Amino acid sequence: MSTTVVPTLDRGRLLRRGLRLEYFTVGWNVVEGLVAVAAALAAGSVALLGFGIDSFVESASGLIIIWRLQAEHRAVDHERIEAVERRAQRFVAASLVAVAAYIAFDAVTTLLAGDRPEASPVGVGLASLSLGVMWWLARAKRRTAIALGSRAMRADAFQTTACWWLSLAVLVGVGLNMLFGLWWADPLAALVIPIFLLREAREAWAGEDCD
Repeated sequence: MSTTVVPTLDRGRLLRRGLRLEYFTVGWNVVEGLVAVAAALAAGSVALLGFGIDSFVESASGLIIIWRLQAEHRAVDHERIEAVERRAQRFVAASLVAVAAYIAFDAVTTLLAGDRPEASPVGVGLASLSLGVMWWLARAKRRTAIALGSRAMRADAFQTTACWWLSLAVLVGVGLNMLFGLWWADPLAALVIPIFLLREAREAWAGEDCD
């Protein structure tokens, strides 16, 4: 027999906070992804392209977490919430593996072909801004996820932390290309991205806590 979860006043406040964070996540990453992909296509940057695609994946992850939080906020039964949790984690994991494979293939082929990306001041500015936003957002999500006991939201918080590291990798790769003409730094930085994504995918699929 399933039990219905009725949020308490404090838990209801946490759920609303979690929803606000995820709404911000989706909105920010849609804009970030569009700007990054446009800048990547203009400059031929693999690192920026991977960064932009990852932003869309994080938007999709945010939508799934919104679905999960709204289910509890509407006092859906506990078994239903657990099912949503597992589906959210599996979706995030599968999407991350797909993105990691694409970015790795694109980066390797770019290095082998010797395709030289152009300088991208827009990419440098976007990655720099993302460093600050992702740092704050990851910490806020993690605190809320721990308070709610939500494994899916903790996986999403880890994904945001990974986005911070990706922002740093992109900034280094695109910045070195822009400042010193080191074209290979761009696709080399892109190869860092799949490492984070695959680790994150493994933990999300296994349902482990992502610290």
